[in-house]
Amino acid sequence: MSSATDSARHYEWQYLDLMRRIWEQGDERIDRTGVGTRSIFGAQLRFDLSGGRMPLLTTKRVFWKTATREFLWFLTGDTNIRDLCAQGVQIWTDWPLDKYRKASGDAITREAFSARIVADDAFAREWGDLGPVYGKQWTDWPVYEPAGGGLFRQRPAGVNQVAEVVESLRVNPGSRRHIVEGWNVAEIGQMALPPCHKTYQFHVSGNRLNGLLYQRSCDVALGLPFNLWGGALFLRLLAQQCDLEPGELVWMGGDTHLYLNHAELVEAQLAREPEGDPRLAILRRPDSIFGYRIEDFEVTGYAPQGHLSAPVAV
Repeated sequence: MSSATDSARHYEWQYLDLMRRIWEQGDERIDRTGVGTRSIFGAQLRFDLSGGRMPLLTTKRVFWKTATREFLWFLTGDTNIRDLCAQGVQIWTDWPLDKYRKASGDAITREAFSARIVADDAFAREWGDLGPVYGKQWTDWPVYEPAGGGLFRQRPAGVNQVAEVVESLRVNPGSRRHIVEGWNVAEIGQMALPPCHKTYQFHVSGNRLNGLLYQRSCDVALGLPFNLWGGALFLRLLAQQCDLEPGELVWMGGDTHLYLNHAELVEAQLAREPEGDPRLAILRRPDSIFGYRIEDFEVTGYAPQGHLSAPVAV
């Protein structure tokens, strides 16, 4: 299969080739989590999104509804995990859970912690907030103005980058400034986790909308399948809102790695071959990009191979 022409290859071979390259050739190193990784620097994947196509992996099950719920949560600007936990989405629970366990000495399970976040408003306010992560930066980037005496004050409302990109795509499609940025240097220290999928840029070619997602850090086994879906979904929503056709998603990775304790997952996934042609239909066009609901999305043609799991490095 690896000798087939690019046009004949299943889109997922790009991902598997990247995984194999990292596992066999990556630089082994100690990382922030202490788990250890094999890493390469600088990687690129490209996916055609025309005709409803999405970069949804088939060699293992990717919970696309969970990834979609997370992305819609980003668009709300919320930074507390309470709404996610109420939907059964635990993507972000491990970071506040770890903080709570260290502070309290309570060896509470993740399930019990999540349930308490949902049930107890005061507990959620104290322990469920992640700081100014993705959604805050995307929809309310802080702006400061002179307040006299050499002081500055923060404006009540910041910059809604997503809304500005929608407007710029509509009125000035040839702009080179269709960018949504998550890396706010001044607020990195307040975040539970600095943004990994940090920069999105969009480009209009004719009536086609293309998008580029740059990640400074990428967990290829667990994170990248969700990141690819999220980047493609962002492009699809923008295209619908701006009366454009989905074009190509370009993904670029900085420190692109596999964790050493993901060996079983990696070996199992590399032994599989991709198959199928999943498509995403968006069933409704709301008045705003901020108005989508999980019920608006339908995936067909998706028959993934068995679920593969591995521990998250916190």
